[in-house]
Amino acid sequence: MCGIWAIFGSSNDVKKLCIECMKVHHRGPDGFRVESIPAFPNSCLGFHRLEVVDRTLGMQPMRFCAFPHLWLLYNGEIYNFRDLGKQYNFDFETHCDGEVILHLYARCGPEVMAKMLDGVFAFCVIDTEKRKVFLGRDLYGVRPMFTLLDVNGVGVGSLSLCSEAKGLTSLPRGNKVKPFPPGHLQIFNVAADGFVSLSEEKPFLEVGNPLVESKEDDVLAGIRQRMKEAVRKRLMADRRIGCLLSGGLDSSLVAAVLIECMKEAGCSYKVQTFSIGMEGSTDLKAARVMADYLGTEHHEVKFSPEEGFSALKDVVYALESYDITTIRASVGMYLVSKYISENTDTTVIFSGEGSDELCQGYIYFHKAPTPQDGDKESRRLLSDIYLYDGLRADRTTAAHGLELRVPFLDKVFTAYYLSLPPEHRQPREGSEKFLLRSAFKGMLPDEILWRPKEAFSDGVSSQKESWFSMIQKYVENKVSDEELKDASQLYDGLELKTKEAYYYRQMFEDLFPGSSNLIPYYWMPKWSNATDPSARILPHYK
Repeated sequence: MCGIWAIFGSSNDVKKLCIECMKVHHRGPDGFRVESIPAFPNSCLGFHRLEVVDRTLGMQPMRFCAFPHLWLLYNGEIYNFRDLGKQYNFDFETHCDGEVILHLYARCGPEVMAKMLDGVFAFCVIDTEKRKVFLGRDLYGVRPMFTLLDVNGVGVGSLSLCSEAKGLTSLPRGNKVKPFPPGHLQIFNVAADGFVSLSEEKPFLEVGNPLVESKEDDVLAGIRQRMKEAVRKRLMADRRIGCLLSGGLDSSLVAAVLIECMKEAGCSYKVQTFSIGMEGSTDLKAARVMADYLGTEHHEVKFSPEEGFSALKDVVYALESYDITTIRASVGMYLVSKYISENTDTTVIFSGEGSDELCQGYIYFHKAPTPQDGDKESRRLLSDIYLYDGLRADRTTAAHGLELRVPFLDKVFTAYYLSLPPEHRQPREGSEKFLLRSAFKGMLPDEILWRPKEAFSDGVSSQKESWFSMIQKYVENKVSDEELKDASQLYDGLELKTKEAYYYRQMFEDLFPGSSNLIPYYWMPKWSNATDPSARILPHYK
């Protein structure tokens, strides 16, 4: 996990603009570099490094003697870099996984290169010989990237990019900062004067493709095998590995498989697990059961409502979002990540994000009219995860210099799971994620394996009073009835129906004025008349 920043073809003084790169220093606390490109006037590259793989030779921008005309900025992990190196007999100069990006580009071109990468990534490849810039992002947008394309009437101008929007929003601009679309490739031409123009944009991979056909008669064994492989490939690290553990199905399953893989790999240390909640939290209790079962070095972090309220503005700044449920859920994850960074030597963190979208884990999936409707909704959620749960998971951990790994969003595992018949993937026998639970019988205690879905934003609190209701009481006197009534005159974009929504939008506008386009809609449950995203208000909440 790192922070990347670049600007091409600026009509302003790039020596003054490059200070904006420092706004993502938290993503890479171990090293920093700013560099110009002699062949591209008015351009600059910035990089913040978190040393996880090849701590000696992995600094960026990356260049190699074999390709003097190529430059690379990237954030991510390429899990199959060794396999690709053997397949094509690449002569690697480092042990850094990202080096394979340039070798593949030189051998196969940008589109084939992007398709062949098995990992999570946001990259910028610069070819000074062809005078082109290539941008790409992994299928589910696990690693973030934002762009600012500011061009004139004939499509010529400047291009800026950054791992987070905050590195771009203060640049001189006449256009909107936008999230780079996952699974896409963009190609830019760079003129002799340094100005750029968009040449081409196209997807290189789509959700569920390429289809993975099951070779096993036993589908449950196929799920177990691919999940274990998704975890195993993510052990690639020269830093200590730990795991978030809420006591829910997803994080518990990831923790169990992680510990099994770590033992098989001969890991010399005890895996640290981390849970967070308030007094009476349902998650803390369940996580304790799971940690005892697995024998981890478990850390339990408690926070008060007041500590949660105090963190809200920092959370909004980290997220660059005003989505209601994303902010609620992010407070606990932000605070536990802060604890990990300040109190342990764990740097790489496994987590269970992606399972609810892939495996139909949200409670509202019980109300899907047909299996096909459930399948369609699952694919939609996966396509948009980079704007909501994926965004939450990345920003709250990256804010504290941690690297997140999410095996449920492995491209092989997701393609396999989505290839299974829709009727097998829908909730069954009263349980969401019935197929996934069935695949791991015997690996988790039954009380955890069959624990009903509890949203992270709800599980941090007790059954007596939910975290969302505490926030709503807190903001009641922070926003007047008149302010809420006149909200549409003050803020464009999404309608603000509650004081909580107004409060978040107000903080967001203070931090990122004129950037309301960063979220396209409020996340809400489907197939219900719910007016709040919390699962605890749904009629089929257990």
